[in-house]
Amino acid sequence: MSLSLHPAPRRLTLSPRALVRAASLAAFLAVLGFVLFVALRSPLKDDIAWLLYVARRWMAGRELYIDVVEVNPPLIIWISALPLRIAQWLSVDPQFVAMPFLVAAVLACVWWSAGLLRTRGGPFAERLPVFAIMAAVFLLIPAGELGQREHLLIAGFLPYLVLLARRMDGKREALAAAIAAGVFAGLGAALKPRYGGMFVVLECLAMTRGLRPWRAMPVAAATTLCAYAGLVALVCPAYLRNAIPMALALYGATDVPMTALLADSALLIAGMAAAAVLLWLRRDRLKGDSLMLILVVFAVTSTVICFMDGKDWFYHRIPATIATVLALLSWIAAEIGRGRPRGGAALAGLAIGIAALGMFWTDSAQRLQPALIAAIQPRTTTVERLEAMIKAEHARTYIAFSEWIALGFPVVNETGVVWASRFDSMWALKGEIWRAGFDPAASREWPVARWVAHDFIAGCPDIAVVDTRERINYIKVLRTADPAFGRVWSRYRQIAAFDGLVVYRRGKGGCLDVWVAAEAHPIGRVR
Repeated sequence: MSLSLHPAPRRLTLSPRALVRAASLAAFLAVLGFVLFVALRSPLKDDIAWLLYVARRWMAGRELYIDVVEVNPPLIIWISALPLRIAQWLSVDPQFVAMPFLVAAVLACVWWSAGLLRTRGGPFAERLPVFAIMAAVFLLIPAGELGQREHLLIAGFLPYLVLLARRMDGKREALAAAIAAGVFAGLGAALKPRYGGMFVVLECLAMTRGLRPWRAMPVAAATTLCAYAGLVALVCPAYLRNAIPMALALYGATDVPMTALLADSALLIAGMAAAAVLLWLRRDRLKGDSLMLILVVFAVTSTVICFMDGKDWFYHRIPATIATVLALLSWIAAEIGRGRPRGGAALAGLAIGIAALGMFWTDSAQRLQPALIAAIQPRTTTVERLEAMIKAEHARTYIAFSEWIALGFPVVNETGVVWASRFDSMWALKGEIWRAGFDPAASREWPVARWVAHDFIAGCPDIAVVDTRERINYIKVLRTADPAFGRVWSRYRQIAAFDGLVVYRRGKGGCLDVWVAAEAHPIGRVR
């Protein structure tokens, strides 16, 4: 019998906790890689492309809300300027900086919130798995609307909601964390001012637990909003003077009936109803576990705000959708943390929660499919055909007569042409026509048709596109508003037509000899 002088090698084993962490990290990196691949390979979202354009014009010295018309508050433009400046420093396409920048901002808030949830114990005790799950929600639920204002808004609110739940459960939060969460939530509400009312609803809920609204966190949020309002009044007075009155007067033209809003929000309403049922099943434990209650209240209030906006755009529902999904996940996590579900009510609750989550994930996959196809198999879409034609014609200036913003942006971003309008699309012109139907003074107070005609003549675009799919005859409207436009338009000839679009090319003559404009009339002066 021989004895070995070398000990047997130890088998490397990982504890269950380490395995969970490794799996969570791998899942997170896979989701992140997938989302960034789609976001960077597919065309830039039209709203984000427009905001980057506005930021570029502002950085070049143009005056916001005068030279470039935007109805959103300036904070999102200031935020958009950051990745744009970085892209200029690095000499890369702004899309390759803007999308990772916005994703990083969202994930930073999610990582912070996952750390705040650790004090709840149970399934929330491990930060990395919780972060991976919440990150998947924030990255996948928005689908093709990644990086929209509403996406940043819910990310900014999340630490506030977590700390409010802790406080309502009788646990105190660190002062620095409370102030920081209040500031971030205040900035989130500043992206969409109607969300300022969210603090009123949340603090009314907190008062039912004996909490007073002069705590550090809501005070920090209110201070942030007030400071932001003062800053806007100081550095962007045109937003208060021009953008808000214009939005109130004309933006209603894009509203949809309540029946359409309810139909488009059917999945969200069903998800909130499922969450409400689960809350009722756990009603005996609500005083010690307020997180789900707060998420449901946030989702319902966000839905009310969405209906007040009157728009059927999916990204308006992103805050409510993400909050609802998180509420469902928190209920399932709490039930699993208690051990094996017992009783018919618990099993029924799990079935309801899992079914609701399945519907949300299915809807998200369907919404993401067009962007995924565009990323994997680039094809000749209407916008891409238009971009190719602009490049082939060596155009330097361009305009599209359409309410569809994608005909302007990212077309302008991709081709480098100069956009011959202060508006991103013809939404304001549609608003003037809509308002003139019941307000005889509309065309005098908001002569958008004249402004568009003036911009067209001053910009003298090489290429002009007319969207014939819409009911408005833009050329007729502009000819009526300013005969000089009709004389200039006579110099354009049709060169192509496809997908309901008619493309025109300007002749060799210019525009200003027809009507000499001393200057392009700014909104504040035209009025």
